[in-house]
Amino acid sequence: MKMVFRKIFWPILRVFERNAPAQGYRPLNRKILLFVGILFLMLTGISLYFVIAAAVMGGLIPVIGFLVAGTVCLVVALLGSDGAVVKIWGSR
Repeated sequence: MKMVFRKIFWPILRVFERNAPAQGYRPLNRKILLFVGILFLMLTGISLYFVIAAAVMGGLIPVIGFLVAGTVCLVVALLGSDGAVVKIWGSR
């Protein structure tokens, strides 16, 4: 099942897995990335609620941004290699 999702989300994974050595990888990095992805998706829901309540279409820009950020974080955390997780955090 994981391979099916890797094929579906290959455009996202390709960006982070290209030339990504796993130097400095810690399992905590993946857990934090998963937590951040969940937080972004919660922000998406909260922002969408207020956009609908206020009926302001300009508020959809942050909703889309939070949705994209949350999706990328979750895809890399759940499906990405160790090198992709290190690459999303950046080098030190």
